[in-house]
Parts: sequence; C-alpha cells; structure tokens
Amino acid sequence: MKGLIAPHGGKLVNRIADDKRKAELIKEAEGLKSITLSAKQSCDCEMIGIGAFSPLTGFMGKADFNSVIDSMKLSDGNAWPIPITLAVNAADAPKVGDRVALKAPNGVLQAVMTVEEVYPHDREKEATIFFNKPGDDDGQHPGAEAVKKEGDTCVAGPIEVVTVCVDPDGPEAFLDYRLTPAQTRAAFEAKGWKTIAAFQTRNPIHRAHEYLCKCAQEICDGLLIHPLVGETKPGDIPASTRMDCYKVLIDNYFVAERTLLTVMPAAMRYAGPREAVLHALIRKNYGITHFIVGRDHAGVGSYYGTYDAQNIFDELDADNVEIEPLKFEHAAFSKKAQGMVSGKTFPKIEGDQVFLSGTKVRDMLAKGERPPGEFTRPEVADILIAWATKG
Repeated sequence: MKGLIAPHGGKLVNRIADDKRKAELIKEAEGLKSITLSAKQSCDCEMIGIGAFSPLTGFMGKADFNSVIDSMKLSDGNAWPIPITLAVNAADAPKVGDRVALKAPNGVLQAVMTVEEVYPHDREKEATIFFNKPGDDDGQHPGAEAVKKEGDTCVAGPIEVVTVCVDPDGPEAFLDYRLTPAQTRAAFEAKGWKTIAAFQTRNPIHRAHEYLCKCAQEICDGLLIHPLVGETKPGDIPASTRMDCYKVLIDNYFVAERTLLTVMPAAMRYAGPREAVLHALIRKNYGITHFIVGRDHAGVGSYYGTYDAQNIFDELDADNVEIEPLKFEHAAFSKKAQGMVSGKTFPKIEGDQVFLSGTKVRDMLAKGERPPGEFTRPEVADILIAWATKG
C-alpha cells in the first residue's frame, strides 16, 4: 500500500538535539559568541529544526540565496521560492569555522550554529522577490521593507536546536497544537489518511474559507487546518483569538474524525505567489498531498493579481513539487442560491452575493456589531466581537 508523500528533498530533516546533546550545547553556549535573532529568524530557526523547511539543515549560503531568487530553486535543483537567511550587521558577524549561540528575542538559547559561510546580504536583490517588476516597489510593501532593514551580512551553516518553542509560557505557544511534521505524519498514518488537504490561514475562517475546506474534504481523506502563528504584520488578528475561532468552528461545523487542527510556527513574508509555493512545500513536509490556494494567497495590498498565487504553480516542476494545488475561485454567499457559490458554480446576479471587505468587518466588530451570518458563523462572530471591544 502506498504510504504518505515523501518530504521535500526525500528526507525529513531533524535538527533538534536529544537530551544528552542538549545539555552539551547549553554548556558550550556559555562560552560562545551569541547572535540575538529577530522574530522572523527565530521562527525560521524553529521551522528548520523541526524539519518543516526540509531539505534545509540551517540558514542558506550564498549559492542557495542567489539560486532561489533567480530561479526559485536551491543550488541542488529542488524547488524553493524564498531565501531563508540569518542576516546580521557586519560588526556582529562571526568568522567561518566559529560556533555561535543563537538566542531568541526573549534571550532564550534557541540553537547553536556552525558557521560555514559569511557573505554580503544583497538586500535590494532579495527585495525583488516581492514584486512582479522593479517598478512595483513603492517603498510600502511590508515584506520588502523588512528585508531592506535587515543586516548587511548573512551567516550560513547548519544549526542544532536546543529550545524548539522559545516561549512555552507565552500566549502564542499553543503547545497542545504545536505538532512537528513527524508528528502530523504519524497522526495521518494512525487515521489511515493517504490524501490530505491543508488550509493555510492567518485570519479567522469565514464562510467562504469554510466552503473551500469542505470542498477539499469531499475529495481527500482528511483536512489539516494549519494556521500560521509566527510573526505577522501589525493589525492582523492575534493568533490566540484566531485559535479560539478555529476551535469553535471545528467543534460545531466540521467532522472531527476527518479534521485535524495544528499550528505552523512560521513567519509571514507577504510574498504572494512565491510564498504560496513555500507554504505548499512546507505542507509537503508535514505529509500533505493537496494544498488549498485561494484568492490572493499570502498577498498584501494590490501588489499581486487575484490569481497569481495559483498561476505560479503552472510554472514549476510538478514532479519536484508534487503537491496538488486546489485552485479555488473567489466564493461568497448567494442570497438566491441560499448558500456559498463561486464564479464556476453559479451565475453572477447583480446585488445577489454578500461581499464584505476586511476593513468593513473590522469596523463592524469595533462597534460591537455582528457581521452577518452569510459572512461568518455566529460562534465565531461572538469571539471576534469580544476581542475587538475589550478594554
């Protein structure tokens, strides 16, 4: 019987030190130069450690950096769309051959790194991944601007992770839902699932999202609702509030035996099409076979076309990516059909479909007004109103 899909690159990476090695690393780190990671770098460190970024074993060197930007491939030929780098200021850069302690923003020892390469960080080149053409860079894209503010020097090499979750007591830890790729794969095998669809989200699930998930469940053995809980931009709804929304929605509107909720501790880049590919490859490592790609996946503002994140999969080596993208049209509630529809399933009738912008919903919530049932489930609306009006 065919087993689960193979990890990207063929082998699931595990850079988490066992208890004996962890004690050795903690003692060694006391005498090492340290680098304090940014929130994004800390997320990346965890993703490397647990194997979610397989086949990466550490932060990228120059050859991979350039290859990823130029061709969306690692230097070994495997598809990869976004550089995963450890950028520091030149004055803080270690030397090749050094061992370095990597500390999370809160000071916790997260990993120890063997420095194999130190090279200039071409921030302007990296920023080009966020745009279809150079003229699109207006100095406002949150992902591109974050890259431009990073250090001018990249430090590359394999890592050994000491602390997987750097803030186990923090509100965003979700330890009960923080499954590694090895753990989700074990869960899928225990459930007997062979085909699994993943839904990526950094927002509460509204009715259109629910519709996409239910469509995916009709064609796959199971569904992984896999919210991103790493660094996001200011203004996004906190992960703790979103998790409450996911749980109440699953409890009331999904079949428990066919649904799994776990978090992904990655940072958002808001890189649109390229980030959609990254999210798919990450889910491949978690054991996913199908990946839901909706309207403007991982987009921000108007930098990307509505379906650019779907079209990019047609440009990739399907045999290497292997994930089957589930490309969905924009969905909305039809008053005439009395249900969720899309441009593929129901004719457009003027004034028929209920559309609400994110801004409109936030304004309603701030006033304590309930979004209509055509947009979100009442149990979810209760949670969002309580969040928006507290204090």
